[in-house]
Formats: sequence, structure tokens, C-alpha cells
Amino acid sequence: MTFLTPNSLANILETAVSTHSSLLGRATHAQILKTLQCTIPPFLSIHLISMYSKLDLPNSAQLLLQLTPTRCVVTWTALISGSVQNGYFSSALLYFSKMRCENIKPNDFTFPCAFKASTALCLPFAGKQIHAIALKLGQINDKFVGCSAFDMYSKTGLKSEAQRLFDEMPPRNVAVWNAYISNAVLDGRSGKAIDKFIEFRRVGGEPDLITFCAFLNACADARCLDLGRQLHGLMIRSGFEGDVSVANGIIDFYGKCKEVELAEMVFNGMGRRNSVSWCTMVAACEQNDEKEKACVVFLMGRKEGIELTDYMVSSVISAYAGISGLEFGRSVHALAVKACVEGDIFVSSALVDMYGKCGSIEDCEQVFHEMPERNLVSWNAMISGYAHQGDVDMAMTLFEEMQSEAVPNYVTLICVLSACSRGGAVKLGNEIFESMRDRYRIEPGAEHYACIADMLGRAGMVERAYEFVQKMPIRPTISVWGALLNACRVYKEPELGKIAADKLFKLDPKDSGNHVLLSNMFAAAGRWDEATLVRKEMKEVGIKKGAGCSWVTAKNKVHVFQAKDTSHERNSEIQAMLVKLRTEMQAAGYMPDTNFALYDLEEEEKMTEVGYHSEKIALAFGLLALPPGVPIRITKNLRICGDCHSAFKFISGIVGREIIVRDNNRFHRFRDSQCSCRDFW
Repeated sequence: MTFLTPNSLANILETAVSTHSSLLGRATHAQILKTLQCTIPPFLSIHLISMYSKLDLPNSAQLLLQLTPTRCVVTWTALISGSVQNGYFSSALLYFSKMRCENIKPNDFTFPCAFKASTALCLPFAGKQIHAIALKLGQINDKFVGCSAFDMYSKTGLKSEAQRLFDEMPPRNVAVWNAYISNAVLDGRSGKAIDKFIEFRRVGGEPDLITFCAFLNACADARCLDLGRQLHGLMIRSGFEGDVSVANGIIDFYGKCKEVELAEMVFNGMGRRNSVSWCTMVAACEQNDEKEKACVVFLMGRKEGIELTDYMVSSVISAYAGISGLEFGRSVHALAVKACVEGDIFVSSALVDMYGKCGSIEDCEQVFHEMPERNLVSWNAMISGYAHQGDVDMAMTLFEEMQSEAVPNYVTLICVLSACSRGGAVKLGNEIFESMRDRYRIEPGAEHYACIADMLGRAGMVERAYEFVQKMPIRPTISVWGALLNACRVYKEPELGKIAADKLFKLDPKDSGNHVLLSNMFAAAGRWDEATLVRKEMKEVGIKKGAGCSWVTAKNKVHVFQAKDTSHERNSEIQAMLVKLRTEMQAAGYMPDTNFALYDLEEEEKMTEVGYHSEKIALAFGLLALPPGVPIRITKNLRICGDCHSAFKFISGIVGREIIVRDNNRFHRFRDSQCSCRDFW
């Protein structure tokens, strides 16, 4: 019978560790006992303890250690290292202490494990003790021990000790510099990380992959585009650009610096991509309002068989939320369930946000209540969903419930005040706003002031809203003046509206929407000369009005319509449906509001003008294409006009269908001849 040699058995134990096979490891241990009986060589004991530790079998490892008569530093280090590797940090420190009780000196492999354990447990006191031992034994000058000590001080908040240790180190290797730069980035000290990288280069340091990735993160956080571009050039010269980790970092950097085209160029030039590459590209597009491109990249990745991750799913769901792609968002939700990532708190929060922004409040509530745990983002997303619907009662109920689990932040108060604004709760909104500093320790910002101005304007208190804006302790922003301008439009206050518009022209002179809104306000008041003058001024300064369009999703296809559109393949049916709806509406008491015909035309021509707005055409198509009982969801890139708003109220009652319109301002949910916005469109 052939017996394996001790060296062969040691090799098999290493194979068991590399293949994560505890069965092979135990079988080898049995063979060792059978072959060598009671005389196990010390080096095999070390291999066995290391194998059991690394395969997450701590009890077996500890028992074997106790049965080993001659324990040495390598034996203890094997146990300590395995414990750290599997997250048993307290056990690792306990074993380190027991080893010291046996007067066994730690070596340059033991100390880094002990420092890592104290770091993970955030025990700087224990870390200091280990540092003292390393100093006493003359091990602190070892590059790995010193680097681990520095990392421990940095991550446990002892910045001055970390800096002193760094300054006292002998010639530093790249790992120490990497630790300094990486920890500076993690602490939000991007400027310090950049300065240290420059110092590293000046002393002749050669960056490695970790250095490049850490420095890219620093440039991205500090939005240092020029510096990052220089680093990109250095990577190309150094031959590192082909590395997938470095390329992923470059994509992330350009995405955070709002250079999506450059990020896309790097992405397309990659010879090999991994799931992180696709996730990073999707996130870069989504974060820069390239929502449709983010969705396209996601679909491309799916075709290439990229595995779904929680980060990719949350990013693409946010993209679909931005374009109001409810059905596509639902399909990604299904993929998330299939991939078992829907329980991830970031994915769930993104789903709550997506359903809320797409107007599907029932789905929003279901996801929220099924979440295994919630964070502040989840609560804010749900409150925001109610705010979009103008449901102030549910928003406030949830706000009160939330405070038993989480502390409201700046965003929470924006969501709550927005709900008060859209729900017409003026008194409640004012009370919350006045209590922000004392009760919630939050200093009101521009967004909170905009909510109050909007709330007062929606309630018809236009003059009071203007007085509020004038008394603001901070400079009114675009959103503040925009809220006032909208209130002036609704309540027909063209003179005050002109003041708000003039402020907006100075703050954002290229935005066509404010000019169009002022022109429309003058047109609705019959002041055609002034309306024409505003349009003329737009042309003179080169401002072009974006084409108004509305779109509906049916059978996984997006159908886009413009005013007076006759290009659709079902145009004849659409026109017939428009005629039918107009007849039934008039029978129900509807009269076209020709104030929203934005040109000085004859009355009959004005009625025709408002009758073929893009949202009406989209609605007619939706009634034809979508099955009875299914809500019709229309998205519009501009604000819905008053006549269409009135018409949709009539139509929702006539056809018995729910109509949900998301314009560039808010949601409108039409049911039973009523709208959720309470006619403040």
C-alpha cells in the first residue's frame, strides 16, 4: 500500500483551502492521523490549523491548536489570520493575547492581522497597545507592519497619530503612500490626497494600480477635471489604461466630472469589460441626466450576459424614474426579484422612488412596506411619493411614523413642505417651516423657501408670497422666483408675474420656459402686443423654445406626439377618437378655453388650436391602444395647458378611466372628473 509523504499531504491541504473544500481537508486530516498516527510534524499542524481557520471552521482550528504540544508564532499566526479572514475579529485579538501570554513574539505576519482586527472593531486603544508591542520588538519599521499601523490609526479616527507615524517612517514603499491617499479620500479630504500624490511623485514614487484608482477617486470627489486628465495621460504612458480596474476608475471620474462623452469613449475603447464597467457606465449616464442613454447601456449589458448587481439595478431604476418609464421600471423590478437583489436597501429605496415618480403610489407603498429594513432615503422617497400626489395627510402620517425610527434631514423637510404645498395645507406648512431650526435643528435652505413661496402661491396668496420672497434672509433662487411666476400665471397677476420673470431672466437667461410662461400669461390676458414682444426678444437673444411633445408607452414601445401631429400610423383612428371625445365633452358641459390658444386668432381658429395639443392626441391614442381599465399614463416635456387639464377632467369621468399625466412640474391624477392637483396645474 502506497502512503503519501508529509509534503504531499501538506500540498493537498493547500488545495483544500484554494478550492474551499472542507470535505477534502477533513479527509486529508484523517489520512494524516491514519498514516502518521500520533507523531504529526509541526509543519503539518500549522497547515491543518491554517486550513481549518481559512475554511471558517474555528472550533476545529482552536481544538487542534490546543492539542499541538509545541506551539510557535507560525501556529498562532495561522489561527489569527484565519479568524481575521472570516470576520472573527474579537477572537483574533483574543488569540493574539493568549500568544503573548505564552511569551511567543509576533512576527511581521502576525502584526498586520492584529492591526486589521482592531481596525474592524474600531478599537484604537487595542491598536495602540499592539503598536507599542511592535515598537518594543523592533517590528514597526517593517513596511507591512508600519503600513498596517498607519491604516489602523487613520480608520479609527486618530488622524494626528497617523500623521506622526507616517512622518516617522523610514523610506516608505508604495503601499504606505496608497494607504495615506486612500484614507484621505475615505475621510473626504480629497485635497490632502491630491497633495500627497504629488509629493509621492516628487520623491520618485512609481504609482501602481491602487495608487491610480485612489487618486482618480480624489480627483472625482474634488471635481478636478484637468488634474484627472493629466493622470489619464500618465496612465496611458505607463501602460495601465488597459487594466480593467483603472479603466473603470476613469469612467467613474469622467462621470462625476460631468464628462459623459469622455466616459463613454473610455468605455467603448475597453478591450475587456466586467460587471463593474457596465455598472459604472450606467451610473455615469444616470447621474448626468442622460437617463435614456443609461437605459440603453443597461440593455446592452444584459444582451452581453452581464450579471445583475444591486448597484446596477438601483442605478437603472433611478434612470427609468427620471424618464417616467413605469413599465420598463417594472421589468427591471422583476429582474431584481429573479436575481435576489430586490431586498437590498438601496435597490428597494430606488424602487420606492421610481414608483413614486411614475405616479404609481400603490406599487410605491407595497415596496416600501415589504422592505426588510429602511433607511432615511427610503422614508424620504415614500414621503416624496405622497407629495407628488398632493396627499398631505398620508405624507404627514408617514412623517410622524418616521420620527420613531429615523431623524429627519434637510431633504425630509423639503418633501414634507412640498406635500403641504401641493395639498393646500398652508397653516401646517408654515408651522413646520417655523419650527425647522428649534425642533429639527435644520437651517432652512433655498429649497424650503421655494416650497413656502409655492404653497402661498397655490393658495392664491400671491401678494403674500411676493412679500415672503422679499423678506428672505438668503438670495431668492430660480426655484423661488419660478414658484411665484407660476402662481401669477394661475391667478392672472401679469404685473407681478413680470417682476418674477425679470428676476428669472437675470438668473437663467437661456431658459426658454420662463419666457414662454410670461408670453402665455400676456396672451391669456389678451395683451397680445406684450406677448409678441416677449417672443421677439427670445429670438433676438437666440433663445429657442423646445418643441412640446407628449408620449405614451404601449406594448413596450414609446409613442411620441406633437401638437397637430398627424404622422402616426393610426392617425385616422386618433382623429376619430378626438372628434368623439369632443362631442361627448361638450354634451357634458365642456367649453374650450381659448385663452390657451397662444396666438391672436379668430375664436373658431382658437378652438381648433387648443383641440389638437399633444397631450390630447396622446390621450386619444392611449384610449385606443391600451386595454379597458388600464390607467393611461402620459408624460409631457412641458407644463400641461389649462384647457387640456379641464378636458382631461371631463374625459376621466366620461370614459371611466384613470389618466395620469406627468408634466415638467408635477403629477396630475385624473379620476372621476377630478384632479389630484386641486386645479393648481
